[in-house]
Amino acid sequence: MATTGRPEEPATAASDVAASCREAGLVRLVGAARGDALAAVGLLAGALEAANVAHQTRLLGPGATATTATDADRTIGVGRAVPGAEHVFETAPVERAFAVATELGAPDPVLALAGTLAAGGVAEGAIHEAAMAADIKRRPGLAIPTADPVDGLAHSTLVHGPFSGDTAATASTLEDADVDVDRPDDRRRLASLVALEIAAAAESGTDAGTAVERILRPYAGGPFETVGGYADVLDALARREPGLGIAVALGHGDAERALETWRAHGREVHRAVRDATPRRHDGLLVASVESVEPSALEPVARLLRDFRSPEPVVLVRSVDRTVVATTAGRDAAALLAAGSQDREAPVLGDAQSATIPVADDALQAAVADAVGRDG
Repeated sequence: MATTGRPEEPATAASDVAASCREAGLVRLVGAARGDALAAVGLLAGALEAANVAHQTRLLGPGATATTATDADRTIGVGRAVPGAEHVFETAPVERAFAVATELGAPDPVLALAGTLAAGGVAEGAIHEAAMAADIKRRPGLAIPTADPVDGLAHSTLVHGPFSGDTAATASTLEDADVDVDRPDDRRRLASLVALEIAAAAESGTDAGTAVERILRPYAGGPFETVGGYADVLDALARREPGLGIAVALGHGDAERALETWRAHGREVHRAVRDATPRRHDGLLVASVESVEPSALEPVARLLRDFRSPEPVVLVRSVDRTVVATTAGRDAAALLAAGSQDREAPVLGDAQSATIPVADDALQAAVADAVGRDG
């Protein structure tokens, strides 16, 4: 994701960034509180450790301000702008971090692939080649972080269906499948069942049948059963417990505590999606959510866009923040930047999803008007 409001600077060559880091006594890594940025920070931090370069790491939520460092020789912003940073990886942070980490040493291909999946992308280029070289392959089944399909599916934020956020409802959905997760044919049958359940749900949006593919045919391996499940855990940790997230990305975090955080995050996100009060406009779905942590707002908007909305743009409002999530051809960050009357309020995000610390009727009306005009 990128921060709007200023032009993107040309990317510095990975070899130059790596050389700059080697010369530093201390490198400060400041990332956005998202799974892809966490993975990118983890790749850089691991490479710096291997190169014996001291570093500090921190993730910042959309409402937090990144202050200028006075003690670091180099500062790198990952997924967001940082005042005084020598290098900023706003666009494609995982790919850029992987390139720099490769110059510094041997980056973890599983972490890189998980970061790519956390951003909703597919492995390409150097990351794809590294994953293939490490024999990371797809298999039938679901991209969940646990061996128990009920636990994994109930709490996953890669999909939203009638069963999501509720282990009893998920168990009921899967009880007739009689699945042995060690058998490929059973895993394939399980994945088909989930896809059919979501496609058949009365509340499913127009893109649900495509969006569900994100949880199907996972890459096997990693510290949490599948790489896609690992990505989901990283995103939850980045938003709710960033310190633990950094530890997990570096390979020494408490796995069970990480899963508990992921479960709590999934329950809250799915509850908010289910309790949202959507209103349909021309080309836009507006939903108000209450009593939800700020960390859950972007995933709520994404799931509404992917699994509930008949419109290409979703706007979600809480008491003090607005998130816009869009499908291809619409620019979420540009919609918020153009619609906000508060020119000092930062817009964090990109064309697919963006957030602003403003939640008023004027902003909502401006976005609705812009979407209606474009539609």
